[in-house]
Amino acid sequence: MLSLRLDDRRCLRLLEETDADELHSVVVANRDYLAHWMPWPAGQTPRATLEFIRASRKQLGANQGFQAAIVDDGKIIGSTGFHGIDWANMSTSIGYWIAESEQRRGTVTAAVRALVDHAFGIWKLNRVEIRAAVDNERSRAVPSRLGFREEGVLRQAERVGDRFVDHVVYAVLAQEWGQTRSPEPAPVIA
Repeated sequence: MLSLRLDDRRCLRLLEETDADELHSVVVANRDYLAHWMPWPAGQTPRATLEFIRASRKQLGANQGFQAAIVDDGKIIGSTGFHGIDWANMSTSIGYWIAESEQRRGTVTAAVRALVDHAFGIWKLNRVEIRAAVDNERSRAVPSRLGFREEGVLRQAERVGDRFVDHVVYAVLAQEWGQTRSPEPAPVIA
């Protein structure tokens, strides 16, 4: 199983079907918070969570990226991964969410750093993109902290509940990655 160690207690690991109940519990506990920013949490069911995990395994098998659990001391606290890979243009995009109580600890920043390192170091991609709702300051802070460049705003890019939200687009290129981020130890792949 792919595991990217972030530090002595936190890691990213591939989602397994046996994670469905735990992952769904985290979504339910954070439903109101998550549903303010993303369309899927409001109606997320145990079955939909299991289907997401199954789809993520197919995504991995099709060489289109992967989805990972964000784990702290053995407990799932969120999820992150690649939306897919555009191999022709050597680019990808990353998404993430974490339990509200686990925020402001640098976990998502460390997780995204590990994914970007993987995208550029293992897959040899050229571009990584992150989109975040204009008003989601915490989510927007992650790419900014990692040296991504803000490229613009997509108006009414996503429907969340009964409203449309604008997205800010951030990106970093492979040639910029080593120059734009502060040195961090490379994650251990187990």
